[in-house]
Amino acid sequence: MASKEEKEAVHHHVLMVSFSAQGHINPLLKLGIRLVSKGLHVTLATTEVAQDRMFKSFAAAAATTTISSVSDIQLAFFSDGFDMDYDRKANLDHYMETLGKVGPINLSKLIQQHYHDKQKKLCCIISNPFVPWVADVAVEHGIPCAMLWIQPCSLFTIYYRFYNNLNQFPTLEKPDLTVELPGLPILNPQDLPSFVLPSNPFGSLPKLFIELFPNMKKHNWVLANSFLELEKEAIDSMSELCPIRPVGPLVPPSLLGQDHENLFDVEIQLRKPEDSCLEWLSNQADSSVIYVSFGSIIDLSAKEMEAIATALKNSKRPFLWVVKKPEFPTADKSGEIPQGFFEETKKQGLIVSWCPQTKVLAHPAIACFITHCGWNSMLETISAGVPVIAYPQWSDQPTNAMLVSDVFKIGSRLGTNEDGVVNSEEVEKCIEEIIHGVKSEEYKKNAMELKLAAREAVACGGSSDRNIQLFVEEIIGS
Repeated sequence: MASKEEKEAVHHHVLMVSFSAQGHINPLLKLGIRLVSKGLHVTLATTEVAQDRMFKSFAAAAATTTISSVSDIQLAFFSDGFDMDYDRKANLDHYMETLGKVGPINLSKLIQQHYHDKQKKLCCIISNPFVPWVADVAVEHGIPCAMLWIQPCSLFTIYYRFYNNLNQFPTLEKPDLTVELPGLPILNPQDLPSFVLPSNPFGSLPKLFIELFPNMKKHNWVLANSFLELEKEAIDSMSELCPIRPVGPLVPPSLLGQDHENLFDVEIQLRKPEDSCLEWLSNQADSSVIYVSFGSIIDLSAKEMEAIATALKNSKRPFLWVVKKPEFPTADKSGEIPQGFFEETKKQGLIVSWCPQTKVLAHPAIACFITHCGWNSMLETISAGVPVIAYPQWSDQPTNAMLVSDVFKIGSRLGTNEDGVVNSEEVEKCIEEIIHGVKSEEYKKNAMELKLAAREAVACGGSSDRNIQLFVEEIIGS
């Protein structure tokens, strides 16, 4: 039997494994920081392409060519089976299939190399939903496995019931079928995530969920980037099927009033933000600026860009619009600013290629946020107490938009035509409604209440803090 001194000498380690995307790595990093604050040693592992593309900003800031840790979280990288210059988006199905074969082999090697020391006890592996094969690696090595769900708990409920055939969903024969699930309002087809619709054009990602959800018993814990007070009904509805423990919101501590604590703002950025926009915001009146951003992936069509531009111009209100340079420019000018718009509005608004979003949302000049409703952006705006105008595009975003308007009641959803495209009149109407409309004060009040609830959830003794503490105690004791 090990002596007391030998037990105390053992270091309890957690290995987090992420798909190499900014929106996947950042929540795990923030969870890792909170686990470190509870006394654990944490390593984040992802593919080498992330080392090459996403951690360069940290390396540059540290004046070195590589970086091995971020805020006390160690970094480790493994091969995904492709060269660095391979275009991983060109054939996503092929990439995900190859990663599913090569990833487990290389992750196993990494575990053997890093955790052969008896004083380094690997207590748990934490994965995210887009690397479901990590659970098999954990089982192979006899290590308990947790999953950090990085979308709303409401989405977990929908996917779990869909992929386990527990409820009826729209089909090719019944495409307009409404869906009734415990803990959620009645869902119309336009409220459902694109992966469960019969018209779903995405192959590789639903395949992952087909593998994941019928096999959730491989996971000892399901943690979620949400908080109890935000999604209590959805969380409670899963208590008998597959319990979820919310541990969020996993956003920068500065958004949660925790600047004074030993927690660090850590963000992996694919693009360099233009901090000059903060100075511009400081010259605007409080609650006056319309902030517009559609995330790191989506490029709106030329028609959509024209509609947004026309509405912003006609609103005669100051705006901050993030328009990133399209990665692959198209002949139809998708994702590009309409000709002449910059000159026409240079005294009214500011256009940047990327911005420090959490600092922007926390700025008193922001009145509302026109967003695609990616979950990371949603949690940031909820934590900042900013009302929302939702313009969802795909994946979980339609459901997130429904939550904004029907459950959280912190904003409205843009109406679209039969092709799913918005016009400028609709955008103008929603801007006016959210700033000065009948429900304007209700949106602001609800947004502020959720902001306070988010802070209470992560504070010492709050619902999410208790869940993290319980998780730490259980993995140390396992």
